[in-house]
Amino acid sequence: MKPDRFAFHVAESTQHALELLAFEGDDAKILAGGQSLIPLMNFRLARPSALIDVCHIPGSDRIVVDSSGVRFGHGVRHSDALRSEEVNAVSPLIGQALKWVGHEAIRNRGTLCGSTAHADPAAELPAVWLALDAEMVITGLHGERRVPAESFFRSFFTTALEADEMLTEIHVPAAPSGLRRRTAFREVARRHGDFAMVGAAVAIDLDERDRVVTSRISVLGAGEVPLRVSSAEAMLVGARVDDPQVHADVEADVQRAIRPPEDSHASGRYRKKVTGTLVRRALADCAGILSTQGEML
Repeated sequence: MKPDRFAFHVAESTQHALELLAFEGDDAKILAGGQSLIPLMNFRLARPSALIDVCHIPGSDRIVVDSSGVRFGHGVRHSDALRSEEVNAVSPLIGQALKWVGHEAIRNRGTLCGSTAHADPAAELPAVWLALDAEMVITGLHGERRVPAESFFRSFFTTALEADEMLTEIHVPAAPSGLRRRTAFREVARRHGDFAMVGAAVAIDLDERDRVVTSRISVLGAGEVPLRVSSAEAMLVGARVDDPQVHADVEADVQRAIRPPEDSHASGRYRKKVTGTLVRRALADCAGILSTQGEML
């Protein structure tokens, strides 16, 4: 199929993009990577009146790593972050998850901010931002505001963005000093590169005795938005990272806490079971424990 008619603009700056958004009205859309939006337009599931291309704004593809953490401009592509040695050194969970995003051709075009603003509940990055306590920088004609990831995702494909705003930066804070951070990402899809059925992102910080000081567990595909499982997080604090009984208890708690949807691809019961298993395997990854290769999901 072909998309409906639409106007097309190429923004020269963030200010220009915002002015174009205001001019075109509520039905206009920002075009970043377009790997989600364009297919929806081709099937006429999305019919924006105008597209505003922000891919060519100078400096929008900058990745800044400093003492505060990592900042991604709105033009940073998945492949840029995946190949960045600095990003992989200071925040490895991002690269661990990006390997699951589509295929290389998609990663070469798709952007971190574009995927985040699209807010697919089965997408990898929203769950990662939740696990890393990331902050979204939202810009409008009247200034910018900062929204934590936990408040950014509102419902299916719905975020805190207003129609006249755009997501201009994602800030991932640095890990706490004096602690050792371990992260892991797991997901299940029918084929590698397909949309995930469910997944899990884990970030934990350890003291010198390998005990968990802080923990964050987020899951994808288990609700309208990525979810943190705070009850399971609390069970980890104070435990040794390699305690298999704690891992099993966390798995059971995750399964109790979530209420996944069901569709033609998987039942809610299956998603619930697999999500718990993925969290347990992610914890094993954090502890450096080899998972059982033949274990069925």
